[in-house]
Amino acid sequence: MRRTRWAGHVAHMGARRGAYRVLVGKPEGKRTLGRPRHRWEDNIKMYLEEVGWKGMEWIDLAQDRDRWQAPVNAVMKLYIRKTVHL
Repeated sequence: MRRTRWAGHVAHMGARRGAYRVLVGKPEGKRTLGRPRHRWEDNIKMYLEEVGWKGMEWIDLAQDRDRWQAPVNAVMKLYIRKTVHL
């Protein structure tokens, strides 16, 4: 999805930027009963696992724009297929 593309841009920003801290940070506070909290990073990892890029450190992968483009395109194609078949 577009989140993966955005995550690649944010990964280039570095740890001092606010957007980067939001992307990889852990949510604070308590949550009522229900589903567990998800971080943006958890969603990115889930998307990459669905297209077969499991076990890679995605932030390191995103640092190389050429290598990052392949998993981003794979995620985009997967979700386009899923939405078309609904």
